[in-house]
Amino acid sequence: MPTQSEVLTRIKEQGILPMFSTASADVSVKVLHALYNAGIRVMEYTNRLPESLDNFKRLVAERDATMPDMLLGVGTIKTVNDVHTYIAAGAQFIICPGMIPEVGKVSVEAGLLWSPGCMSVSEIMVAEQVGSQLIKLFPGNLLGPSYLGAIKEIFPGVAFMPTGGVELERDNMSNWFKAGACAVGMGSKLVSKPLLESEKYDTIEERAKQALAIVVNYRKPEAVKEQE
Repeated sequence: MPTQSEVLTRIKEQGILPMFSTASADVSVKVLHALYNAGIRVMEYTNRLPESLDNFKRLVAERDATMPDMLLGVGTIKTVNDVHTYIAAGAQFIICPGMIPEVGKVSVEAGLLWSPGCMSVSEIMVAEQVGSQLIKLFPGNLLGPSYLGAIKEIFPGVAFMPTGGVELERDNMSNWFKAGACAVGMGSKLVSKPLLESEKYDTIEERAKQALAIVVNYRKPEAVKEQE
């Protein structure tokens, strides 16, 4: 099991965290391969459907068989029972839509990176005390990069990942990185419901490559110099 620091490092290096869910296990596996082929090595599968747990187990088995360097976490975790269930299923990190201290405590004590969804400074303070190293700013489109820029210096010990409404577009993603985000969470803007329903895996792969390219180009030395 990778440590919290190892998972956080991988998320920071990748710069984006793709997330999706679908009722079909076969489609889930094919999307996993499309993301992997694009260069994705850390991914979140969201726990939003009755089939999510069985699908996640299928993804873990596929990962173990064909892509052992992929880290798989689970999102939309709301209860302590969810944490225990997905740890048993092989989850390597836990993402939550909100900040529930009990969920965080169980996750951190199990050695997993726990990223709670937070909107307020008070929520972030509690999350930090519980042991979160990565705060999910959610919903990102309501908070905006200026919000992150205003609060980031208060929390030098945690990293921030806006999620919700982050666009697959250079200026939008760059504004978040300029504000201090270590990565951005990307769901429907990357792996949309129409793409899943039409099984357009090539398009999903290309969109993931595009997102990774935006991160790489933003971090080029000459680009960083221009931003200073």
